[in-house]
Amino acid sequence: MNKRDNRDIDRHVAFMIAAPTSHCGKSTVTAALLRAFKLRGLRVQPFKCGPDYIDPQLHLLAAGNVSVNLDTFLASPWHVREAFLRYGAGADVCIAEGAMGLYDGWERDQGSAASIASLLQMPVILVVDARAVAYSAAPLIHGFATFRKEPHIAGVIFNNVGSAHHYSLLRQACADSGIQCYGYLPRDKRLTIEDRHLGLALDGGEALDRIVSIAAEEAERHIDLDSLLKAFSPRQEESKLAHYPERQAGTTKPNINILIAHDEAFNFIYRANIDSLRRLGTVRFFSPLHDRLLPSPCDLLYLPGGYPELFAKELSANTEMRHQIADFAHNGGYIFAECGGFMYLCKSIDRQPLVSVFPMEATMQDARLHLGYRQMRVLGQTFSGHEFHYSTLLPHEPAEGIRTLRIQNNALGEPADTELFLYRNVIGGYTHWYWADKDIEELWQIVKRDFVL
Repeated sequence: MNKRDNRDIDRHVAFMIAAPTSHCGKSTVTAALLRAFKLRGLRVQPFKCGPDYIDPQLHLLAAGNVSVNLDTFLASPWHVREAFLRYGAGADVCIAEGAMGLYDGWERDQGSAASIASLLQMPVILVVDARAVAYSAAPLIHGFATFRKEPHIAGVIFNNVGSAHHYSLLRQACADSGIQCYGYLPRDKRLTIEDRHLGLALDGGEALDRIVSIAAEEAERHIDLDSLLKAFSPRQEESKLAHYPERQAGTTKPNINILIAHDEAFNFIYRANIDSLRRLGTVRFFSPLHDRLLPSPCDLLYLPGGYPELFAKELSANTEMRHQIADFAHNGGYIFAECGGFMYLCKSIDRQPLVSVFPMEATMQDARLHLGYRQMRVLGQTFSGHEFHYSTLLPHEPAEGIRTLRIQNNALGEPADTELFLYRNVIGGYTHWYWADKDIEELWQIVKRDFVL
């Protein structure tokens, strides 16, 4: 199908790419499909199940459109459905990438890709890694297809297929399982995306874009894209939003100036969070890496997560920016910093001097994974977030003017050892928070009026 044929397809196609386990190739297949459909001239909207901030960056590269997270721990089912409909409204094709295995959630299948697909009535395409299997894929496929009525397993795409004969055995496995086979991606070293300590390595620039382009070419050759576009029922129409209560906007429009760090070091950002901040006023982006001056005016500074440990030397060398942010904090400026942004506000990362609003030193030495959902009750609100980092804080003495709070629980409601640090009007900590489901105008007024937690 070429661009002139696009008028013949049904609009608003939507499906989920999921897998039996992690490392089956979901991200590669998703990126391949996003790019392939984009090259056909279609408007493609990616989504990511769960709290991940890295796969959405690959989606952006592949689709040219910012991905949206769908997570029923971070937000209510109503918000997830509303976000899916709202962000997908202008798209021809919506593709959601699952997380981990199809049924893996924070407890059993709660919050899993399967639960999201069921909530959104979205058919699932199962990615099966065929590197070490042939016809034995049949009972695996049959088991996932018949385990529950929902979500609907609508088809299979194989990854790491070795030959035409190998694929013929896999197709027979699908046929004998009663499941449609939509094709495959071949076993090809050119499609390998390197990992790093927080997930996919996304700093390859042109090299990574080349991988996505090759994957899209292989998808055109070996995946039945035409059938994918025609096989599924249209998504729920936008009119379904009338079935849900509309969010009431706050009566007070603060009209504040918000600055958000965004560059190679700071890029773990939930799209819906940023859009909610736009209801407060003007949102602008700046780079602690490359900009020498903090843009003015600024009422609220947001420092999101990312990879500051990879750019600690460069961040440290930008002394003008470090000193301006420190002065902003010392003079009562409002700053919200999470994970990598919090590390930037610390005294140092592995002895590279940084902003020093907080006296702690962060280190990647003896790194170990800190991972899990987090929740806390504060300012009359319940906030949900996600912690995912390898760095740790070196032991430190209490410092004057710094408050430490341990008020976060994990997904099971048990106390977590994750801390929040407060200095004047600055909040910092390792958790990435999701607030797009909040009344952001009301929340800002609460913060301004009653900031002491």
